[in-house]
Amino acid sequence: MKKQVIIALGREFGSGGHYVGEKIAEYFGITYYDRRILEDIAEEKNIRIEYLEKYDEQRRNVFFSRSVKGYTNSIEEIVAEMQFEFLRKKAASGESFVIVGRCADEVFRGDERLVSFFVLGDLEDRIQRVSKQHNFSREEAAAMIARHDKSRKKYHNRHSEVKWGDSRGYDLCINSTRLGIDKTAKLLEAFIQERTGLEPAKK
Repeated sequence: MKKQVIIALGREFGSGGHYVGEKIAEYFGITYYDRRILEDIAEEKNIRIEYLEKYDEQRRNVFFSRSVKGYTNSIEEIVAEMQFEFLRKKAASGESFVIVGRCADEVFRGDERLVSFFVLGDLEDRIQRVSKQHNFSREEAAAMIARHDKSRKKYHNRHSEVKWGDSRGYDLCINSTRLGIDKTAKLLEAFIQERTGLEPAKK
């Protein structure tokens, strides 16, 4: 039976974590999941994808939500739990995969199949990357980074006892500015092979 590995990748906005995750999945020939899991959830539950995307990786609004006997009316919490359950089902199926974000490091914490990373980057490098990708000014890119990082931090810290980006919560934290995106992916691929014995896909 082929070894199962779950690779969870947290990331700062603009650090290239999304691309690194894709490269790792391609190298090992395993499934890559990101916010597109919402498409599967929307289809399964017959919900409009735009509705789910609005609340993706968002912390609940404490002014418009409450919990009673373990049940919540917070849409943000419900969407988060839908994604957690989706990932648990995929893991239970025996599938190996890379998942970016979605608090996967917490969902599978303590699971021997888990390898977790956090990708960060120098701010100026991230500003340049976001500016180029979105054709933004430097000021617009910096504002977008600050907004997304703040949102991700609040979301993660809501669902995890380990703080977002805290090195103690991951197998490895890496600054993508130091080696560049492609070499960062290669380094993490080597780490995964050494740690788990997972072999690359045959070309």
